[in-house]
Amino acid sequence: MKELYHLYETVMERKENPEEGSYTAYLFEKGREKILKKFGEESTEVIIAAMSQTDEELVGEINDLLYHLLVLMAERGITLQAVEEEMTARAQKQHNLKAERKPVTVL
Repeated sequence: MKELYHLYETVMERKENPEEGSYTAYLFEKGREKILKKFGEESTEVIIAAMSQTDEELVGEINDLLYHLLVLMAERGITLQAVEEEMTARAQKQHNLKAERKPVTVL
């Protein structure tokens, strides 16, 4: 998706050259904790939308989540190319059924 790459480039540009009034620059200024908080909020909103909202609303929430994921990736220095390479490697695995996870008994 070329749009995803374009958005990532924009996020990186805001990281390297903060623009006054930019929400992306604001997230980088506040740091990883703020970025993670926003990513967590957006993850929850995707879950809520998937359970009880229209597909159109869900698509909007997914876009918000992807944006915040790209900000997190940029903050950590992870490129879309690195993610693509990992996806390619995983796609080549076959018969990779994982065992059921043990239930959590103590938090």
